[in-house]
Amino acid sequence: MKKTFLFLVTVAIVSSVASGKVLRRQLSIFQNSVPETETLSNETMEFVYDYRCCVDTTGSLEDNMSNDNMLLQIGSKGLSKFSSFKNLTVDSIIMRSSQEQIANAAMEGKLSTGEFMTIYKNYPEGKLTHTEKICQDWFRYEEDMPQFEWEMTDSVANVLGYKCQSARCKFRGREWTVFYTEEIPLSEGPWKLHGLPGLIMKATDEKGHYSFECIGIKSKASRPITIYKVPFNKVKREDYYDTKHRYEVNPYAYFEATTGGHITVTDEAGNPTLDAYDPIELPFEYIERDWKK
Repeated sequence: MKKTFLFLVTVAIVSSVASGKVLRRQLSIFQNSVPETETLSNETMEFVYDYRCCVDTTGSLEDNMSNDNMLLQIGSKGLSKFSSFKNLTVDSIIMRSSQEQIANAAMEGKLSTGEFMTIYKNYPEGKLTHTEKICQDWFRYEEDMPQFEWEMTDSVANVLGYKCQSARCKFRGREWTVFYTEEIPLSEGPWKLHGLPGLIMKATDEKGHYSFECIGIKSKASRPITIYKVPFNKVKREDYYDTKHRYEVNPYAYFEATTGGHITVTDEAGNPTLDAYDPIELPFEYIERDWKK
């Protein structure tokens, strides 16, 4: 499979109507081929989660939530993978399409990607591996499997017909409340969350800025658990967040600095946007808040 890429770059500036302040800049880069993959394990079960995060904590939660469907794949020997279901779909479209079909689909917005964060638990054994694409570069960091000091509570809930008990803990700057079910005896959950006597079906941080809720279960599944065979930049967790932050506060400058390319940003009238390369202040915090040095 080819590893060459076709970059179709689209730029969007999202502004606050009231203040005129730029809240978020987006840079979309579409590829014309899917990287080769390595199979790590065959899965035995899979769970789909509705993942929501607040992209502007200065406004109302209802109006500023972004969402993606995430897939938790359970493999052998305690290995699992948590990744964007949308990205799996885009990969499938690209793999079975011609270059012309890919270009047309990209122009029509049919290849919009989801969350690039991918979490592997117990890969390698005893470790958690996070991979993510930032602009055109792939990053990877490993850490010891996180340990959670769960405190059981009396709250109960029903998620997809499963009776769930509640637990909470503090983890890297946020307090999480989760609901887990012992009817599915997997010490697993979305994102990095795990360590309870049943699958975590729902999780929310104390402010409601981040949440995960199971919306689908496939008890007999055979999709392979894979990882891209790409030249990862292997970094520490704090360095990954630092790079992600540098990109998101100024994606156009980051693109130019790392690729040598150039982006011209214009307004609706076609005039250059002179402050497009000025860094912005992100109106949200990352899911882990302890990364700053």
